[in-house]
Amino acid sequence: MINSQEIKKGTCIRLDNQIWVCIDFQHVKPGKGNTVMRTKLKNVVDGRVLDRTFLVGFKLEDVRIERRPYQYLYEDPTGRIFMNQETYEQIPIAKDLIIGGEYMKESDIVEVVSDTTDGTILYAEMPVKTYLRVTHSEPGVKGDTATNATKPATLESGVTIRVPLFINEGDLIQVDTRDGSYLSRVKE
Repeated sequence: MINSQEIKKGTCIRLDNQIWVCIDFQHVKPGKGNTVMRTKLKNVVDGRVLDRTFLVGFKLEDVRIERRPYQYLYEDPTGRIFMNQETYEQIPIAKDLIIGGEYMKESDIVEVVSDTTDGTILYAEMPVKTYLRVTHSEPGVKGDTATNATKPATLESGVTIRVPLFINEGDLIQVDTRDGSYLSRVKE
């Protein structure tokens, strides 16, 4: 158990039988009344964000989490199979628990977050930036465009994103896994 004033960014708590991580907090001392902690909590399972205010001294159940690097190996009917980089243990993780999973290719390293009390895997998260090769893209037609024109491109993971006209098939590009936006072309 922790007191509400001990909440910081990254602190995990159990609230309403769900696990939440603090993404923002503010210690507020109003002119009159009790001091409160305003927090912004994110649900680790479904990603919902909740604004919650606690009185100072309010007892909360803290959750100890563990972050470990795992390597993506392959996909089978049980889910996607990952290997622990330290123990070489292989575990399946369901697709819906992988944040940014549509940009994942074999041998990518992801961060797996688990509850240390029972070993339950809460979620797996791709790095914010990843490198993917363009497998299909129509040739860009230069014309009289007033702004940055884009075209669809299919990447090696199978997902389609919007890229600038100068990107061709076979190019290696950097992609933001949070929203699927094109970041840059990578020189090889």
